[in-house]
Amino acid sequence: MVTRRLLRHPHGTFVMGILNVTPDSFSDGGKWTDVDAAITRGYRLIKDGADIIDIGGESTRPGALPLSADQEWDRIGAVVRALAHTGTLISVDTYHADTARRAVEAGASIINDVTGGSGDRAMFSTIAALGCAYILQHTRGTPETMNSLASYESVPREVAAELAASIRRAVALGVNRGNIIVDPGFGFAKNSEHNWDLAAHLHEVQALGQPVLIGVSRKRFLADVAAGSAPEARDDATAALTTYFAAQGVWGVRVHEVAASKAAIRTTAKLREAGAFGDPTGAFEAPVGETNARGSSAGAHD
Repeated sequence: MVTRRLLRHPHGTFVMGILNVTPDSFSDGGKWTDVDAAITRGYRLIKDGADIIDIGGESTRPGALPLSADQEWDRIGAVVRALAHTGTLISVDTYHADTARRAVEAGASIINDVTGGSGDRAMFSTIAALGCAYILQHTRGTPETMNSLASYESVPREVAAELAASIRRAVALGVNRGNIIVDPGFGFAKNSEHNWDLAAHLHEVQALGQPVLIGVSRKRFLADVAAGSAPEARDDATAALTTYFAAQGVWGVRVHEVAASKAAIRTTAKLREAGAFGDPTGAFEAPVGETNARGSSAGAHD
């Protein structure tokens, strides 16, 4: 069982290292498509301090073309099995219910669904049967249509309301609410202004009472403050936001470069110990429920 390891990190916030086994991800597509290279990259993320490795086989960047579940598993299956043996928590980034089932059987403990259950009608019932932790992300539409749906009167309130509706649907289909982690979906059906507004008013999402995962790493809106135009030039801004979100008490951050975010979280923890922030408003007190993942001595998109 991995439940207790998912309840709360000693420093308050988990760091999830991104491992894209894809040819077309916006930041690092093509770097880790070879199985051995992907496994080696996973080892590096663990060495850098990743608490969780999030393995994805399909790009979710705007305009990305979908894969079948079989195509996706062909890309990631061997990587999931190999890294599950390290004892590090493993998350699989998928919206396919069949991939979710295979991943948990191979040792994954978390399913990270960028569609929030809308990508596969069988996902919620599959998660209910598996009993694993489930990251439910906010989005609208598909990668092909999401940008056209980025219209809000109040981004934080509407994102929170739409997440709440998705949680209700998941619970109605048998998912244990205690197993649900929410992701507000930075960059998914949101423009730059929306993303900054959402970051500034994250408490609207935290008020749902679920653990919150943040995925802002190298996202395009960070170009507003980055020193260069390349995605890697946004790593400093990513680490700065890790400090900010850790101070808000989020459950986890999903990042490409782990070491800087680990240092940011340790720094925030030291400041909290010294009385800088008081009690965080985040949801890492909210439980992540029991998983029944086989091989769960191991272990949540672009």
